[in-house]
Amino acid sequence: MYCLAVKKDFIAQHYLVGGDWGAENDPHSHHYVLQVRLEAAELDQHGYLVDIVKIEEEMGNTIAYFGDKMLNELPEFEGLNPSLEHFARICCDKLLAAIAPPGSGRFTVRLWENEECWASYAKDFGS
Repeated sequence: MYCLAVKKDFIAQHYLVGGDWGAENDPHSHHYVLQVRLEAAELDQHGYLVDIVKIEEEMGNTIAYFGDKMLNELPEFEGLNPSLEHFARICCDKLLAAIAPPGSGRFTVRLWENEECWASYAKDFGS
């Protein structure tokens, strides 16, 4: 099984809702690190899972959309607590659709909100 991963960082803001989490209930920033990981058994005709340039481009688009924004105000988070877990799933869905890897395999997004804490979301793609 081949595996390819790319990571980039960005800053976004949020506040948690639906519970009493102290300071997390107030608007604040996180320095997020976003990692995309692809796993598949087959490479394309160029010897790639996906061209890294394509992954970097789509990660850049995703970061441009979420970066320096208040996540609570974005339509993707309507009715949701903007938890790290929800954010990882939203990024995974967005990036998988944009990158559209060929063949079949597993696509995982891991999202850190600091050096110690992360959440991930994975989806199988292809046939």
